[in-house]
Amino acid sequence: MRSSRTKGPLKQPGTPLAAVKSVTSVSRVSAEERARMVALAAYFRSQKRGFDPGRDLQDWLEAEAEVDATLGLRPARR
Repeated sequence: MRSSRTKGPLKQPGTPLAAVKSVTSVSRVSAEERARMVALAAYFRSQKRGFDPGRDLQDWLEAEAEVDATLGLRPARR
């Protein structure tokens, strides 16, 4: 019989796309998964600049480009 081991606390990803990069080995990502990844990346972008208002759309668009590039859907725009 195997004993169950408790895992330590969840760690926050080192970079905003750490979670996305772990999914890249999966051949397909659903639209819902992609949306969650974009939301997470946009959140980390906003957090990095202190949640200053007025750049929400820019954060989202940059997060979309970053996630899509990471998933190989399209190149990142600069």
